[in-house]
Amino acid sequence: MKRIIVIPAVLIGCLIVVWVGTVAASRMPSEVLLAPTQAALSEAQATQAALEPRAECSLSTNYPAEVRQWCSEIESTAKDVGLPASLIAALIVQESGGDPTAYSSSGAVGLMQVMPRDGLAADFMCVNGPCFANRPTTAELEDPAFNIQYGSQYLAGLVEKFGSYREALYKYGPMDIGYHYADLVMNIWGTY
Repeated sequence: MKRIIVIPAVLIGCLIVVWVGTVAASRMPSEVLLAPTQAALSEAQATQAALEPRAECSLSTNYPAEVRQWCSEIESTAKDVGLPASLIAALIVQESGGDPTAYSSSGAVGLMQVMPRDGLAADFMCVNGPCFANRPTTAELEDPAFNIQYGSQYLAGLVEKFGSYREALYKYGPMDIGYHYADLVMNIWGTY
């Protein structure tokens, strides 16, 4: 007998709560009810627009949106330094995934993970003194356009010096992993 009374009482209680909520909502102006939704929608659209590639981008749509958002910088730099834009994009995929604020544990900075002359990299010593003394500062490399330009010029110089993309990537990448790094970037470049 108690069960029969409890179930209808709970059901009636739920209906009252729903009815009170409906009555309260019906008395509110619609813009008050929709304001959080409209703000969230506007924010989502702005975020999506920032990540969507421009229609004129020559990079494959297989590249992540986080990399394709830098398409105009990648393409203009590629033209300036004589490298394929897709190779620069592949290097960015490997190095930072398109995150301009990326920092490595060794001190490399930005989209192309360039070692700056200051910060952690200042402690790296070569035979003639600091290894990266002629490099830009961390602050300069935090600018995505500058980072792409500098990293691409550096890579183009390595291609010219060593005669192949694989050798240049070997020299561009971390010193302790051999050709594995070069092969990773070459694979990304070939896959995308």
